[in-house]
Amino acid sequence: MTRPPFHLAIPVDDLAAARAFYGGVLGFPEGRSAPRWADWDMEGHQVVTHVVEGAGASRARSNPVDGHEVPVPHFGLVLAVERFGELADRLRAAGTRFVIEPHVRFPGEPGEQWTMFLLDPAGNALEFKAFADLEQLFAT
Repeated sequence: MTRPPFHLAIPVDDLAAARAFYGGVLGFPEGRSAPRWADWDMEGHQVVTHVVEGAGASRARSNPVDGHEVPVPHFGLVLAVERFGELADRLRAAGTRFVIEPHVRFPGEPGEQWTMFLLDPAGNALEFKAFADLEQLFAT
């Protein structure tokens, strides 16, 4: 089933830092922009970074999942396994500090997946994950 792309708007406190991260580190193409916002093409989905004063303020919360403290809230993408590996390599080469290093979560169980968590410059948590079998995305 083909699904339409999602749209997500997130707060940032420094648009230049957001450009360096989303465009430079992650490698996502920039779309439309204005002095206080920029669109990003995240694998066909639209993420808009909006400048909001104080956006970088700490709002860290977490939930324990499979032995890790998963940052909440967070957003991200489900990628093909090969694309996940490429992005993990790109992030490591850029010196990214991971909140949760790339690893396999739930090995041998329904929903087995590669996952990694990181923060953008404004402190927004992102998760990227991949499934060898995409049918496991909602497996119970």
